[in-house]
Amino acid sequence: VWAIPGPGGGSRALCDRMTSGAQGEGQPGLGYVMWREGGEGAGPLANNIGPERTAAIREQLGLKEGDAAFFVAGDPQKFWKFAGLARTKLGEELNLIDKDRFELAWIVDFPMYEYNEEDKKVDFSHNPFSMPQGGLEALETQDPLTIKAFQYDIACNGYEIASGGIRNHRPQAMVKAFEIAGYGEETVIERFGGMYRAFQYGAPPHGGMAAGVDRIVMLLCGTNNLREISLFPMNQRAEDLLMGAPSEVSLKQLRELHIRLNLPQN
Repeated sequence: VWAIPGPGGGSRALCDRMTSGAQGEGQPGLGYVMWREGGEGAGPLANNIGPERTAAIREQLGLKEGDAAFFVAGDPQKFWKFAGLARTKLGEELNLIDKDRFELAWIVDFPMYEYNEEDKKVDFSHNPFSMPQGGLEALETQDPLTIKAFQYDIACNGYEIASGGIRNHRPQAMVKAFEIAGYGEETVIERFGGMYRAFQYGAPPHGGMAAGVDRIVMLLCGTNNLREISLFPMNQRAEDLLMGAPSEVSLKQLRELHIRLNLPQN
């Protein structure tokens, strides 16, 4: 269960707007407790858990009369994105966001692997070519789900503005990393042969990162929509109206590429 404090948000109207916003994101609703004058908790959750627990939540969150708290619950892997959206909406509703401020954060210690519930197997969490922390020894001795990767992002005001990592430049460690995810050495050579063979000749440790200049410009311009700062933004049908793209492909072009279209009948 995650709690989102809402100082000054203890009104039924706000709670209803937050619940409506949650339903707009495909959720059944949003649990909340609001504290009225005298410190009494109100709302469905307060009625269910009783005054003692309601008071304990208020104390733990550092809230007072006229405040509220909103709650999301379940598997964090499934609700973390919604929780972030709810927090942002609450900040906007209560005018808690300083729009003239840039907060930067390094995101490090990404997990190397995660468990794929759909395929019932261990899979790469993000970049399969990153160096695992601990190198080959970690791959051979640790539980894969406890291994961290040398990957990193820079976030500004909640937006990723750069991403990178340290490359897994050792062929033996590269093969082992893929083996844990269910790919044999033959598959690695077949699919990533150029990299695999190049590393056989030796490569120094190396890494890097790429900056999202468009996102940086977006933040500097005070918007949250990349289309607002793009030179040639596409519409919602992925069409570039200025360039008239995409355009019709001629039969001659299709024949040159040995492509045959099988379009649905209208």
